[in-house]
Amino acid sequence: MTEVVTSKETDCKSDSWESDLNPGWWSNFKQGFDKAEKTNEYADRNDLTDIERANLGVEETALVKGLKNRHLQMVALGGTLGTGLLIGSGSALRTGGPAALLIAWGLVGTMVFNTVHALGELCVAFPVSGAFSSYATRFVDSSWGFAVGWNYALMWLIVLPLELVAAAISIEYWNSDINPVAWVAIFYILIVLINLFGVKGYGEAEFILSLIKIVAIIGFIILGVVLVCGGGPTKEFIGGKYYRDPGPFSNGFKGVCSCFVTASYSLAGTELVGLAASETENPSKTLPKAIRSVFWRVFIFFFSSLLIVGLLVPSNSPELFGSGSAVSPFVIAINNAKIKVLPSIFNAVILISVTSVGNSAVYGCSRTIQSLGAQGLAPKFCAYVDKKGRPLGGLFMAAVFGLLCFLSAYKDQQTIFVWLLSISGLATIFSWLNIGLCHIRFRMAMRVQGRSLDTLVFKSMTGIWGSIYSIILLLLVLVLQFWVALFPIGGDGRPNAESFFQNYLGAVVILLFYAIHKIYTRNWRLYISLKDIQI
Repeated sequence: MTEVVTSKETDCKSDSWESDLNPGWWSNFKQGFDKAEKTNEYADRNDLTDIERANLGVEETALVKGLKNRHLQMVALGGTLGTGLLIGSGSALRTGGPAALLIAWGLVGTMVFNTVHALGELCVAFPVSGAFSSYATRFVDSSWGFAVGWNYALMWLIVLPLELVAAAISIEYWNSDINPVAWVAIFYILIVLINLFGVKGYGEAEFILSLIKIVAIIGFIILGVVLVCGGGPTKEFIGGKYYRDPGPFSNGFKGVCSCFVTASYSLAGTELVGLAASETENPSKTLPKAIRSVFWRVFIFFFSSLLIVGLLVPSNSPELFGSGSAVSPFVIAINNAKIKVLPSIFNAVILISVTSVGNSAVYGCSRTIQSLGAQGLAPKFCAYVDKKGRPLGGLFMAAVFGLLCFLSAYKDQQTIFVWLLSISGLATIFSWLNIGLCHIRFRMAMRVQGRSLDTLVFKSMTGIWGSIYSIILLLLVLVLQFWVALFPIGGDGRPNAESFFQNYLGAVVILLFYAIHKIYTRNWRLYISLKDIQI
């Protein structure tokens, strides 16, 4: 007997069949968080050494190559234009003077130029997740990789809540009646959501935010030249007046030394270009272009803008002793010129910069933690990457630490944040030192293993000598910072323990990380033999 199927039954079956194939946006959304198919399973293999497991772990990554050339260019150009320059330069001007700004940023800029070129050479040759933290394991030792990686991740974990609070403080420039916790919550949700869109969300956000910052800095430089020459509303010719009184230096040589760490902090973020290498389309072409722009970024945006700031704002200006975005020498310079509306516009740029740094903090932290998990230097969940290429383990840790921003409601929040920042205050310096060390070890291994440098797609412009110069300068900065931290400016000449640990605790932390890993793994090897380095 032939079974008759009605058109209604056929339609129902058809709809059911289509719904099975198209589960809907909610189902797709949930499935996006499932573990990616391409995940490394090397962490538990006992037939590999710790270095082999780590190298294979970062090479087999499920991170998505979603960054285009324009994204990487803006990460390179605008990644460092944040609160370190726009706000931190105010305290440096106060303690060091206008000439100290140029000396500190000039010297640190030359070091960054060499360091980023060395990083570019390594990243084009090894576009792996984690970049310089994984290179520490590959070229030096797993204990050093553990210390450098976690120190760098910890820096971004702490910077995120600090930047969220700074964003709330920036808004108080216009309205101080609303509780800052409300603004903190808004910015926290915004930054977490941006990063949940994956690497494309980060790339597009940084492209737009960096473009705004670059236009603002260029505009300030042009305006500054006009004001210095007497073209502002006050018609006053300023010239080099503030270099004569109160003078080029505020606290002599010690004042200059105090500016080096501020300069290093303001230039932090240049290394994010290397961190993004594993998520970049065709890194052998896009990375060199971004790397070569570093010199012009440092010269035009930092050196030029700080030269203008030193000419327009006296180092003894009462406004420099305030707090929040009001101490920005950029805002002070515009206010002193009696220009209306523009200070509010530039404060909005500072707010955008703070948001950008917070966005970069989540990106840098999550990728570093994912790399540490893939290397077996962190718990397994840290290596988790979903089908959309998002390192959910790292994003989760960043989001949890970001909740520290709500300490802004606590009456002693300033003290808490100072001590939190001190934990990783020198993390950038150690990360740059590690890049130079890895580059030197890489070049030495190439020579020992008989590999020609002609096989490299991109070579550092300054070569191995540039990395040696960077390491020497960074060690000098650490020594000078030790002196300034132990005998702070304005002290009674005796050692100050509180000042020392607030400014130098980061060095203790990284040494502690290194020692703990050595003891826990019973790995007493100081470094890998050059002939055993995998190149």
